[in-house]
Amino acid sequence: MNDKPRDWDKELAEIDKAIARAPAQPPAQSGGAATAPVRGGGATATGGRLATLTTWFRTLLGLALAVGMTQWPYANACGLNLAVYLGAISTVVVAGLWSSITSWQRRLGLAHTLSLLVLLWGVILVAREVLPRVSYARQVRTWTCPVSGPER
Repeated sequence: MNDKPRDWDKELAEIDKAIARAPAQPPAQSGGAATAPVRGGGATATGGRLATLTTWFRTLLGLALAVGMTQWPYANACGLNLAVYLGAISTVVVAGLWSSITSWQRRLGLAHTLSLLVLLWGVILVAREVLPRVSYARQVRTWTCPVSGPER
């Protein structure tokens, strides 16, 4: 080994000169394929103002639907009414999932939190209707309505 100490200032100065001579853009990949642009922060990463507005629209629409489910005006104990109610609940779940994905991609923290709350509320509503019908809850319910025939 060499017992002579290294002159770090001289070596770092050479590295700085080499960096200054290097091209600003990285060279293209072999095979003629263009390199993908690097995503940075700011408006380009979020997709712009329109994308932010559409994400907030989805989030608020899902939130309105979730709140509206608390005021469901029809009986939903069994049969077709139960199927329609479960369809509406699944719409809440899909709205929460969809808006949570887009708000995550656009880095909108408050919208993402609201979307996850909508998703959680939808899952709670599904559990409230499905679990008693699969004999998991204390009170057992049926999927179909009992047939009422003529009494003799």
